[in-house]
Amino acid sequence: MLFDQIASNKRRTWLLLIAFFGLLALVGAAIGYLWLRSAVGGVLLALIIGAIYAGVMIFQSTEVVMAMNGAREVSEQEAPELYHIVQDMAMVAQIPMPRVFIIDDPALNAFATGSNPQNAAVAATSGLLAIMNREELEAVMGHEVSHIRNYDIRISTIAVALASAITMLSSMAGRMMWWGGAGRRRSDDDRDGNGLEIIMLVVSLLAIVLAPLAATLVQLAISRQREFLADASSVELTRNPQGMINALRKLDNSKPMSRPVDDASSALYINDPKKGGGFQKLFYTHPPISERIERLEHM
Repeated sequence: MLFDQIASNKRRTWLLLIAFFGLLALVGAAIGYLWLRSAVGGVLLALIIGAIYAGVMIFQSTEVVMAMNGAREVSEQEAPELYHIVQDMAMVAQIPMPRVFIIDDPALNAFATGSNPQNAAVAATSGLLAIMNREELEAVMGHEVSHIRNYDIRISTIAVALASAITMLSSMAGRMMWWGGAGRRRSDDDRDGNGLEIIMLVVSLLAIVLAPLAATLVQLAISRQREFLADASSVELTRNPQGMINALRKLDNSKPMSRPVDDASSALYINDPKKGGGFQKLFYTHPPISERIERLEHM
């Protein structure tokens, strides 16, 4: 089952690419229609930007994501317990030793990144290291190492890159709207335009506004199941389901991250870094911790 899931994750990488590049093309077409007088030109521009983002993340994902989250790399001498636990989990999972990073933040959290096991890295917050005992820390690092072994990190890396590109393009289009560029350039056409012209204008504006939301929903859909799988895989590595359960309970009681975490990388963390309430719950990229614990208790 586990190896079938790994193969499924590899296939989903391509499906994810298609979905995100489709959103990119839609935003590009909207920008091209409104400002460049060419939807095709806008699509080409958006796809080029998306390809650049994806290429940078695939080849330099560790450095980019760690910099985005304020993580610093540590050696075995600087953080011996964390380093040895990651080393042990990697050995059991039969993957290369990931690079190890620490985020100076009192919240309890961790994540893994990279495009494949050969260039992967894990990061833990200083709060996690201060609060978790060894069994719980093993469970959390087992969870992150499982993301590496199961190739979840490749999906997450591509998702971060393309979601960032979509958000950047939509933000750029929003600023152009405030400057009034679309109105000035299309005013003459709209004055004499027919119903189709108006419909295209409305669709273009909706695409620009809703594309970042759609990108978030795609990330949400792929993130939830990979968290369940990583929890179960951690138990397989540690042979200690109670350690994972206890770690999740502590994570559930953690405060939000004190440093800002952008939406594109929120899904990487083992625990929701923002812990928003109310309407924000509809867009959680993580399943409820209570549900994750319940699944582990029934393993």
